Amino acid sequence: MSVAAVQRRTELGATIPAMLTTNRVAAVALAALAVVVLFESRKLPLGSLHNPGPAYMPVLLAVALLVFAILVAAYGGAARGVGTVGWTEWRHAVAILGTCAFAAIALERLGYRLTMAVSLAFLIGVIERQGVILTLALAVAIAGGSYLLFDTLLRVPLPRGPFGL
Repeated sequence: MSVAAVQRRTELGATIPAMLTTNRVAAVALAALAVVVLFESRKLPLGSLHNPGPAYMPVLLAVALLVFAILVAAYGGAARGVGTVGWTEWRHAVAILGTCAFAAIALERLGYRLTMAVSLAFLIGVIERQGVILTLALAVAIAGGSYLLFDTLLRVPLPRGPFGL
């Protein structure tokens, strides 16, 4: 097999190996996440099957993630090459990342319901360009519904803001 058959040319002229597909890049990222979780979980006691410790579930999920990452890497050759991926949606990605940062910073200060409602309103109204009524209805319903589920029904304490929201 020639070198030209093994490598693809990108628009910028750089060469990327033909085996480097989007699925395989994602598999490497998932495998790295699984390894980090396994590494960090070693600080906690694992326990046993009958009496699991705090590291039991993270280790179990990390091992499952690692297995699936290996499967995706093994069978991910049919996906598009990394060099063919366009970044036409980069503004959406930056907006979502910014919204996540806002939610992380504002959650304790504004409370769960208000932070989620503002974040969802921004994502639905500004990013997805939906109507005002639909945006407000979905943002309030999802924020209130998830609060009802977690705080009231499942009794998971969620942060309340300065106004009890």
